[in-house]
Amino acid sequence: MLASQAERERAVDVLRAAFGEGRLQQREFEQRVARAYAARTIGELSVLVADVPQGPAPMPPTPVAMPPAVPQPYLPVLSRPVNGKAVASLVLGLMTMVTFGVTGLPAVITGHMALSELRSSGESGDAQAVIGLIMGWLSIAAWMVFFVFLVIAV
Repeated sequence: MLASQAERERAVDVLRAAFGEGRLQQREFEQRVARAYAARTIGELSVLVADVPQGPAPMPPTPVAMPPAVPQPYLPVLSRPVNGKAVASLVLGLMTMVTFGVTGLPAVITGHMALSELRSSGESGDAQAVIGLIMGWLSIAAWMVFFVFLVIAV
């Protein structure tokens, strides 16, 4: 593709910046500028400025101005809030062992309520609700077995 006069001027500006920064010697700068004005294609211009930065060198940031960026793997993971009823179901389900199953029915009720809320909200707590449900249903089943044996014994 043929180069325009504006593209030649841009290449010369890049060469001037490189010369001003001390990246080019006087003789090499003059040769490249002459070749830039004589260039007919964009390819010829790109060869002239390929080994120099495309503008002035950036200044190092001041330590007060901006803290260094944190790499992506080390950013904190945003977690979803845990449903309170799921936690209550877990606690009540675990308490069935201490209370001899008295907290089993509340564990089942709060577990089902938590699961229905979790379907509609963006909260977490599925595992807590399910564990509370399992422990609650196990304690209810144990009481049912106890009452069956009690009825049979009487």
